[in-house]
Amino acid sequence: MEATADLLKQGQKATIAGLKDGNFSQKLAEMGCVPGTEIVRLYQSSGGNTIAYRIDTYLLGLRREEANQIEVTLLELDPA
Repeated sequence: MEATADLLKQGQKATIAGLKDGNFSQKLAEMGCVPGTEIVRLYQSSGGNTIAYRIDTYLLGLRREEANQIEVTLLELDPA
Protein backbone atom coordinates (compact mmCIF):
# COMPACT_ATOMS: atom_id res chain seq x y z
CA MET A 1 0.00 0.00 0.00
CA GLU A 2 1.35 3.42 -0.97
CA ALA A 3 1.13 6.49 1.28
CA THR A 4 3.22 9.44 2.46
CA ALA A 5 5.25 9.52 5.68
CA ASP A 6 2.99 12.11 7.33
CA LEU A 7 0.11 9.59 7.22
CA LEU A 8 1.96 6.85 9.12
CA LYS A 9 0.59 6.09 12.58
CA GLN A 10 2.80 5.99 15.68
CA GLY A 11 4.99 2.87 15.55
CA GLN A 12 4.07 2.07 11.95
CA LYS A 13 6.89 0.91 9.67
CA ALA A 14 7.32 1.54 5.97
CA THR A 15 9.95 1.57 3.26
CA ILE A 16 10.72 4.80 1.44
CA ALA A 17 9.50 4.39 -2.15
CA GLY A 18 10.54 7.82 -3.42
CA LEU A 19 10.36 11.57 -2.95
CA LYS A 20 7.88 13.98 -4.50
CA ASP A 21 9.34 16.68 -6.70
CA GLY A 22 9.83 19.80 -4.66
CA ASN A 23 12.29 22.27 -3.21
CA PHE A 24 12.95 20.10 -0.15
CA SER A 25 13.38 16.72 -1.89
CA GLN A 26 17.14 17.16 -2.43
CA LYS A 27 17.62 18.02 1.25
CA LEU A 28 15.58 14.95 2.28
CA ALA A 29 17.77 12.75 0.09
CA GLU A 30 20.90 14.25 1.67
CA MET A 31 19.44 13.38 5.11
CA GLY A 32 19.13 9.71 4.11
CA CYS A 33 15.56 9.60 2.84
CA VAL A 34 16.33 7.43 -0.16
CA PRO A 35 14.30 4.61 -1.75
CA GLY A 36 14.60 1.28 0.04
CA THR A 37 15.34 2.78 3.47
CA GLU A 38 13.12 1.77 6.41
CA ILE A 39 11.19 4.57 8.14
CA VAL A 40 9.24 4.32 11.42
CA ARG A 41 7.01 7.04 12.86
CA LEU A 42 7.97 7.42 16.52
CA TYR A 43 6.00 10.36 17.96
CA GLN A 44 4.85 13.92 17.26
CA SER A 45 4.97 17.25 19.04
CA SER A 46 2.03 18.32 21.19
CA GLY A 47 0.92 20.71 18.44
CA GLY A 48 1.12 17.89 15.90
CA ASN A 49 3.15 19.80 13.31
CA THR A 50 6.54 18.16 14.01
CA ILE A 51 6.92 14.39 13.69
CA ALA A 52 9.89 12.26 14.76
CA TYR A 53 10.92 9.33 12.57
CA ARG A 54 13.57 6.64 12.79
CA ILE A 55 15.15 6.50 9.37
CA ASP A 56 17.53 3.57 9.06
CA THR A 57 19.58 4.02 12.26
CA TYR A 58 18.99 7.66 13.21
CA LEU A 59 16.25 9.99 14.49
CA LEU A 60 14.91 12.75 12.24
CA GLY A 61 12.30 15.39 13.07
CA LEU A 62 10.27 16.76 10.17
CA ARG A 63 7.43 19.22 9.78
CA ARG A 64 4.22 17.61 8.53
CA GLU A 65 4.53 19.29 5.10
CA GLU A 66 8.11 17.99 4.78
CA ALA A 67 7.07 14.43 5.71
CA ASN A 68 4.35 14.67 3.05
CA GLN A 69 7.13 14.76 0.43
CA ILE A 70 8.26 11.20 1.36
CA GLU A 71 6.38 8.46 -0.51
CA VAL A 72 6.34 5.17 1.39
CA THR A 73 5.22 1.55 1.06
CA LEU A 74 3.75 0.14 4.28
CA LEU A 75 5.54 -2.87 5.80
CA GLU A 76 2.96 -3.97 8.35
CA LEU A 77 -0.59 -3.32 9.48
CA ASP A 78 -1.40 -0.61 12.02
CA PRO A 79 0.00 -1.40 15.48
CA ALA A 80 -2.59 -2.85 17.88
